[in-house]
Amino acid sequence: MERQELSPEPIFEESYPLKKSHRDHVILKNVLKSVLIFLGATGLSLLFHQLGFTDSNIIMVYILGVLLTSVVTSHRTYSLVSSIASVFIYNYLFTFPRFSLAAYETGYPITFVVMFLTAYITGTLAIRYKEQAGQSAKNAYRARILLDTAQMLSRAAGKEEILDAAAKQIRKLINRNLLIFEAKGQSLQDPLVFEADKDGGTVCKRDREKREAKRLLDNDAKETLSDLRYLYLAMKVQNRIYGVVAVQVEQDPLEEAEISMLLSVINECALALENEKNAREKEAAAVLAESEQLRANLLRTISHDLRTPLTAISGHASNLLYNEETLDENTRKQIYSDIYEDSMWLIELVENLLYATRIEEGRMTLQTTSELLGEIVEEAVRYIERKAKTHRVVTSYEEELLLVKADAKLIMQVIINIVDNAIKYTPPGSMVSVTVKKSGQMAKVIISDTGNGIPDAEKEKIFEKFYSGGNRIADNRRSLGLGLYLCRAIIEAHQGTICVKDNQPHGAVFEFTLPLEEVRIYDKISDLGSGR
Repeated sequence: MERQELSPEPIFEESYPLKKSHRDHVILKNVLKSVLIFLGATGLSLLFHQLGFTDSNIIMVYILGVLLTSVVTSHRTYSLVSSIASVFIYNYLFTFPRFSLAAYETGYPITFVVMFLTAYITGTLAIRYKEQAGQSAKNAYRARILLDTAQMLSRAAGKEEILDAAAKQIRKLINRNLLIFEAKGQSLQDPLVFEADKDGGTVCKRDREKREAKRLLDNDAKETLSDLRYLYLAMKVQNRIYGVVAVQVEQDPLEEAEISMLLSVINECALALENEKNAREKEAAAVLAESEQLRANLLRTISHDLRTPLTAISGHASNLLYNEETLDENTRKQIYSDIYEDSMWLIELVENLLYATRIEEGRMTLQTTSELLGEIVEEAVRYIERKAKTHRVVTSYEEELLLVKADAKLIMQVIINIVDNAIKYTPPGSMVSVTVKKSGQMAKVIISDTGNGIPDAEKEKIFEKFYSGGNRIADNRRSLGLGLYLCRAIIEAHQGTICVKDNQPHGAVFEFTLPLEEVRIYDKISDLGSGR
């Protein structure tokens, strides 16, 4: 069951400083209650006297009136005055001679004293029990505030929510205006002002209060500062001060119990700010550690896997530079071809690294337009065929016109990466097929090969950054593990999906989807007729 939020209005009005107008209203209300009770008691006593009841019954009525007055009023003074008034009213109305304060019988003075003591003691006990009950209720209320404070602060995210939650609980506790100064090193920010009768906090300049709070900060919060208007308390954990709370007192000091509870809330707030700072630092350290690990992986991979093509390029260049005259035409062409292939491999690697960097930094922006998916596929296949001389790449289309809203350059990169990956890990003479079809509201591209396939344990990992599964391609180079990672990032940025499956009887199948773009037939015919 969800805990209900406590009302910000105080439930014990005597616990809070009252304004003069409010205080006068409370006094008037208590006087009226006392007068009404004694009017009722006097009326009932007159009735008892007419009915012939004894004096002891009438005395009990007035004692009951004093008891009721003690219960319904908020100060001991009313009980004392009621006790004295009951003696004089009884003497005036019911003792002989009536309607006079004189008493002729010798026993009346003793009766008056006993009546006064009985009424006063009864009223005092009633007030004491009332105060004890009120104090118990206040303690329970304050304990509930502390519990709710801990829960609210544990759910708060960020400094603003923590300070706002603490301010709410402080106002529930003492119903005072307060200022919260957040500490930035050895300086204080402009205060957040929380008024007792308003929910939100507003930022404003309070130069005088800020100077007093700065004194507390400069003094390392070794003592509590107070002036005629505010009480200044530090939000402190060990030797670190997170801010200063200024509570408006206006010459009405807080009770010791209220100050104790206030310090408890402030300490909870400081602890929450400490935890929030530790969480931010831990998150920053984790991001930094991950970045350092990625950088180390990249440098280690580059140092190992770029050595082969760079060594081959430099060796071929040296051979051409110093031995060109001794080399025949076919040998020179083979060397040129090897240099071209190694340099193209390096160019593709750099392109993938640049894309990966943009993704990590959140700078990869899509330049989407309405494109025919078939045209994108054909352009990518033409690019691949220029270097896939030992493999055969075939395409098929179940739908002639599939229009997608996509970044054509990035989708071409996805197809090139997947097809190039299939060529690298399949033996010469293998066939790679690219199929385009419609699947519901999505266009699907299926790229399959007839190689050795991908183990089930690696099907999810191959889309991770820098994961290559330990496989080596034909020329003994190892992939950096960025190609498929980029494919997934690009497809997901297009609101599509990508996955890998087994091809039967052997091989792998990569599938990715793209959202279809609605196309109107007469618009397409109009475009064709206009030569566009």
